[in-house]
Amino acid sequence: MIASTQTNSPLSGNAKAGTTPSSAVELATTRLKSAGLRITQPRLAILAALSKRAQPTSIEQLHEDVGAENCDLVTVYRCMAAFENISLVRRAFFHNGTALYEMNLGRPARYHVVCKNTNQVEELDDETSADLRRAIERVQEKLQARGFGEVGHIVEFFGVAPQASRTASAVIGTTASR
Repeated sequence: MIASTQTNSPLSGNAKAGTTPSSAVELATTRLKSAGLRITQPRLAILAALSKRAQPTSIEQLHEDVGAENCDLVTVYRCMAAFENISLVRRAFFHNGTALYEMNLGRPARYHVVCKNTNQVEELDDETSADLRRAIERVQEKLQARGFGEVGHIVEFFGVAPQASRTASAVIGTTASR
C-alpha cells in the first residue's frame, strides 16, 4: 500500500503561481489544497480513477480501479467521505443499497435513471435535467428561507427501460408458448 504522505507529483496541486489547472485531477487537487487537505498518493489515485469514470461509481468499483496494492478499501471510504464533505464529489444516487459517486467540479449536477431490469444507468437529457435543477433550486430556496442550512439533495429515478421491457415481453412470450 502507498504511504499516505504528501506527494511532489505534478498533479498534486503544486502548480506554479499564475497557471490554470487543466485536468479534472488538477482541478480536484486545487480544491483539496484550498480546503486544507493533504495531497497524498492514494487520494491522487482515487481522483484519477474517479475522473476516468463516465458514470457514477461505487466505492468498491473505485477500489478495484485503483488496485488493492495502491490503496486499501478503508482509505477509499475515508477519502470519499472527505471529498464529499468539501463537495468535491457528490453522491449521485443509491443503487441496490450502494451509494454511487461522481466528481463535482462546479458543473451542474447530472441526473440519471436506472433500469430496474438490467441495472443500466442512463443520463437524463439536458432539457429534463435543467427543469429538474430549477425545481430543486426552488425547493432549496424555500427550505433556506425556513432556516435550514447546508441544504442538499439526492434525486433517484428508477424505471424499466423500453428495450428491457420489450426484451422481458419477448422472453415471457417465448416461455408461454412452450
